[in-house]
Amino acid sequence: MNDAKTNAERYLAIWNETDATRRRVLIADSWTEAATYVDPLMRGQGHEQINSLVEAVQSRFPGFRFALIGTADGFGDHLRFSWGLGPENGEALIKGTDFAELEDGKLKAVRGFIDQLPEAA
Repeated sequence: MNDAKTNAERYLAIWNETDATRRRVLIADSWTEAATYVDPLMRGQGHEQINSLVEAVQSRFPGFRFALIGTADGFGDHLRFSWGLGPENGEALIKGTDFAELEDGKLKAVRGFIDQLPEAA
């Protein structure tokens, strides 16, 4: 079994990485080639589309950072964790819970749920 906390933190590090070259390396190291991401607001498949999703979130919320909320949980090739997104060193304004499926230690599919989304977001 993979360490749930490590996998969740690695995943959130991608969403926080603003250097495009470094982020692409992190995606290649952490996601399978045909990986999928879907939540109520966006979806993508493959490394380039996932990278584009990250860029879109960073553009929409400049200076915001993702942080793990609570304890990540996992069993077998399944991972569940909650996260917050807000200004660095500030309160998380947006919160969610993601469920992931791993394959050979890499993310194969991520399904995101929004737990808190202010109307202004």
